[in-house]
This record gives sequence, structure tokens and C-alpha cells, in this order.
Amino acid sequence: MKKRMTAIILALVLILATTGCSGGASEEPVKIATKPMTEQYILGEMLKILIEEKAGYEVELTKGIGGGTNNIQPAMEKGEFDLYPEYTSSGWVMVLDHKAEGVDDEEMFEKLKSEYQENFDMTWVGQYGFNNTFTVAVSSKVAEQYNLKTCSDLARVSDKLVFGGNPDYIEREDGFGVLCETYGYNFKDVKDIDIGLKYKAMQNGDIDVTNGFTTDAQLSRDDVKPLEDDKHLQVNYYCSTVVRQDALENYPELEDTLMLMDGILTDQEMAELNYQVEVEGKEDVDVAREFLISKGLIEK
Repeated sequence: MKKRMTAIILALVLILATTGCSGGASEEPVKIATKPMTEQYILGEMLKILIEEKAGYEVELTKGIGGGTNNIQPAMEKGEFDLYPEYTSSGWVMVLDHKAEGVDDEEMFEKLKSEYQENFDMTWVGQYGFNNTFTVAVSSKVAEQYNLKTCSDLARVSDKLVFGGNPDYIEREDGFGVLCETYGYNFKDVKDIDIGLKYKAMQNGDIDVTNGFTTDAQLSRDDVKPLEDDKHLQVNYYCSTVVRQDALENYPELEDTLMLMDGILTDQEMAELNYQVEVEGKEDVDVAREFLISKGLIEK
């Protein structure tokens, strides 16, 4: 009897030891991917900091995956990554192959969650708050001179102004031509300008108007003003976290931690963070940490 009890105890110890050794995926680092752009580097660092310091999980962050969604999504499906920051319309159009038009933002987000769950065993957790979509920007001097606040306002004076845009936007089917058709623009002149030189050209007075993205670093400056898309031409790209369902199960604190990112960033704040990295030369990890501290999410 004594030997039998000893054998049972040893068996239980062995089972517990084996369970402890395997420990589930929670003993593996949470694997985060980002697209190759400043904004995503900053967001990736924020997610890493929060997961490590609030949930206590180790994190492996891979920044700058070439091809963005086109390469990250398949890697997510294979289990090579657990989560990454993604934009609503990118998931809707590029991954689910839906048309961008004809669905409002709230409906899109609910369908994204349900269809990702059904098709990929993934979901979307929270929304950071900012919308990185196309915008029309003018110099603040021009905005003040003509009292410009919306894209419709610009139509009144477009024949007095010079538009400068990167060639792919001017030539693309859903770009400059559709913009002019929708708002009735007839610019005095249109110039092809490299994407990296547009805001410098505006600062120098070579152009008055350009195309951009709502979180461009330069839009955080006082000398550039984005105009409201009052006819809702552009689809929205709200940023959120796409995460594998098995990661949420394996890391019990993960979902609540990811929700700390919900609603913490405006377009202006994201542009300012991008500016700190791209123009002021700060490290993305330092910018991410300082922002989280300013929001009271982590301590110094």
C-alpha cells in the first residue's frame, strides 16, 4: 500500500512538473509585427512597453515588415506573429476584399471583428483613436488669407492657387482626378513633386496646396493646415490591434492590456509623435514611452 501511494505521488509530481515545463504559449514571448513606417514603429513600441510592464509578458517586436499588410497577414495566419497594428479600411479592402464604399465606420469595425474571427481565428481589439487617411493640406497663410476650413471652401479660390502632389497620387484612378471632380477644383497650376519634398515646397511658397495623410509629421506644425473632407470622399483608416485568438487565450492579461490603447491618440497627437521621430531625431521607443507616461498608463 505504501509503495502504491508513493507511486501515485511520484506520478502526480511528474504530471505537475511536465505541465509546469510546457506552461502553454505564455512562456513564449508575445510576437508583435509592424509595417515599415514611423507611425507603426512608435505604435509597436507602445504595445511592447504596455504588454511587458502592465501584463508582465516578454515581447518580441519585429519592426518594418516589407510589404505591410500583404506580408504580415499571411505570417499572422501561420502563427509567426501574434498581433500587429492595422488600419480598418486596409483590413476591409486588402484582406477581406470588400469595397471601401457603402459601409459606415461602426458597421465596418463590427464586421471586421466577426469576419476575421470566422475566416482567420483572429479579432480586432479596441481602436487607438486616430484616423490615418488622405487629406488636402494648405499653407496656414493661404488658409488664413481665404478663410479655408473645408475642402469645399478651397473650391472658391482654387483657380488662384498652385497644387503640388506626388506623381502616384496625381495619376492614380482614385486620386487627384476624383478629388477635383468631387469638389470642383480648377487649380492655377499642378506640379509633380516628390513625396518627401511636398511640405518643403509649401514652406518655400512654391505650392499652396498638397495631398497628404492626416497623421503626417508635418501636419503637426502651425504653418500647415489640413482641410476637412466635408463631402466624405476619403474612406477612413482607423488604427487598431489585430490579434490571434489563441494569443488571447494563451496570455490571459493580453486583451485588457491592449484595450489600454483604446482612444488614447488623436490625429494631431499621432502627427506630433511622428514629427518627434522624423524631424527632431528622437528614438521611437523614447517617444512611445514619454507618451504613455503623459497619459498615465505607465510610471517614469
